[in-house]
Amino acid sequence: MEGFGVLGEKPWRPLSYFGLKHSFFDINYSTVLSTWITIGIMLLILIPIYIVLKRKPGLFHFAITSFVNYFANLTKQSLGFFSFKHFSFITALFMFISLCNIISIIPGIEEPTQNLSTTLAFGVISFLYIQFYTIKAHGLWEYIKEYFSPFFLMLPLNLVGKIASIVSISFRLFGNIFGGVIISDIYFGGIKGSIVLESIGLLSGLNFLIKFFFGLFEGLLQAFVFTMLTITYLSIAVQKPDKPKSSGESQ
Repeated sequence: MEGFGVLGEKPWRPLSYFGLKHSFFDINYSTVLSTWITIGIMLLILIPIYIVLKRKPGLFHFAITSFVNYFANLTKQSLGFFSFKHFSFITALFMFISLCNIISIIPGIEEPTQNLSTTLAFGVISFLYIQFYTIKAHGLWEYIKEYFSPFFLMLPLNLVGKIASIVSISFRLFGNIFGGVIISDIYFGGIKGSIVLESIGLLSGLNFLIKFFFGLFEGLLQAFVFTMLTITYLSIAVQKPDKPKSSGESQ
């Protein structure tokens, strides 16, 4: 899908030779490259983290364990129980989306999440993960019955509601990141070529403020929002209804 990534960039259409020329099959060079660079940086970050955790406790060791403990507690509080699988998924999701959002602080690299295809992929991954563990928690038959609740004519509306959750979290992430990119481009494009304006922006710290807010703070914030929405949907999906008390039990 072409998405709304780098403006003016001509996408690659490898399947056009087979007659598939729709924009859905387009591949954006910069988005793919930025994504793989982000994956590479994430792996490079994990190596020193592993080394630090193997050594005696220190400042970095404390920072890393505090980060891990925060997401472990978040998982337990949201779900009502601790699950290492859910904890690993939520933590990895936050870390990867955060890096995708803030990768633009490195000159020459653009955020993969400014492309709608990337955020939709995150939304689909989150959705499939939740549906899998919903079926695992309640069983396939109960999962199917949910789509016909409270009666079978509600099937179309229930399907739309499920799909809407993908669209909601995907477009929220895309809109905020892409909006930040546009504002930053307008600002830096406006002062570009003017020695006076560039000097004022540099000396006043406005350049740094714009880059910090839209490149770092907004990126981390939106990654956290996406993660919280995912874990909220997951907690609602996997929770089991309370069993009614028998007549012999005290009320």
